[in-house]
Amino acid sequence: MQRLDMSSTAIAQPTAQGYALSGYWTTLGIDTVEQQLAAFPSADATDIVVDGSGVKNLDTVGIWILQKWLQQLRSTGHTVQLQGWNPRFFKLLELTADYQPASLPPLPRTAALEKIGRAVGSVAQQIFALLSFVGESAAAFAGSVAHPARMRWRPILHNIHSAGFGALPIVGLLSFLMGIVIAYQAADQLRQYGANIFVVDLVGLSMLREFAPLMTAIIVAGRSGSAFAAQIGSMSVSEEIDAMRTIGIPPIEMLVLPKIIALIIALPLLTFFADVLGVLGGMIMARAQLDVGFDDFFVRFNKAITLSPYLIGIGKAPVFAGIIAVVGCFHGFNTSGGADSVGRQTTRSVVQAIFFVIVADALFSILFSALDI
Repeated sequence: MQRLDMSSTAIAQPTAQGYALSGYWTTLGIDTVEQQLAAFPSADATDIVVDGSGVKNLDTVGIWILQKWLQQLRSTGHTVQLQGWNPRFFKLLELTADYQPASLPPLPRTAALEKIGRAVGSVAQQIFALLSFVGESAAAFAGSVAHPARMRWRPILHNIHSAGFGALPIVGLLSFLMGIVIAYQAADQLRQYGANIFVVDLVGLSMLREFAPLMTAIIVAGRSGSAFAAQIGSMSVSEEIDAMRTIGIPPIEMLVLPKIIALIIALPLLTFFADVLGVLGGMIMARAQLDVGFDDFFVRFNKAITLSPYLIGIGKAPVFAGIIAVVGCFHGFNTSGGADSVGRQTTRSVVQAIFFVIVADALFSILFSALDI
């Protein structure tokens, strides 16, 4: 007879009679019994005796494993006899002898139209939540304006330094290279018509009006917007935001408003810096490719470029800054779970911020075209 002791390592002693069970057949003592039962060699006799005199305790988990094992024995043509069992355990085995686990129904297939509807509903819910967050931020900003003592200047200055001053190298380098690329691409076409001097118009208008504010906003969205989402998301996961609410500190006033105000101040300054570096890059390439000297470049620049393109580019920057800060903070507050959620929300904040910035720039273009500006 094979002996299986649930309180220690199973001991198998094959005989012609069957099996003897002992120990605690409970959730805590069950451990690897299924693998041990499956590893036992098949009994030689047709009539198998399962002796349960040594079983000290039995619960539903033990019964489930026992019944599963007994059914396997019966399915191989053996006749199973229960012997020496405690009357209470024997009664439980009799009651569950005919139990068959119900098969789960197949999962219904989702129709394509239903998938589209769910996706649209999810997008609409996200838009509504974002608009609600914008409203809360606007209300908090109005309250801070009405009570200037509540304005947190130290976080604002810190965010100006991190989001503005820290972004100067990358913004300056990319703007300088963008000016070089624009002048280089225009050089061949302008040289064919002897219109070399018009490279000034092309570089000046494109950089001041479109490329400098848009490119700066995209860089800041990837650099600072993601940092906003990650910072607030980490605080949300670690329940720091709940703790702030508990002690009476409004999270929007503490975390969101300083970032929005700081970025609204920093992004126009970064755009101006990008304007200067972009025009400088175009000037150097015009000198190298089209023989347009620095003096000629400046003279033509003063004549061709008015204040309007510069003001349009600078005017876009605060709008882009508000979009980037709000989207980044919104996704930070939506973070829940663990570090994986922080990564997902950070990625979404960057993608959505860049998307909304480009959409806003397109709307600005349509508006300026309608107003003939």
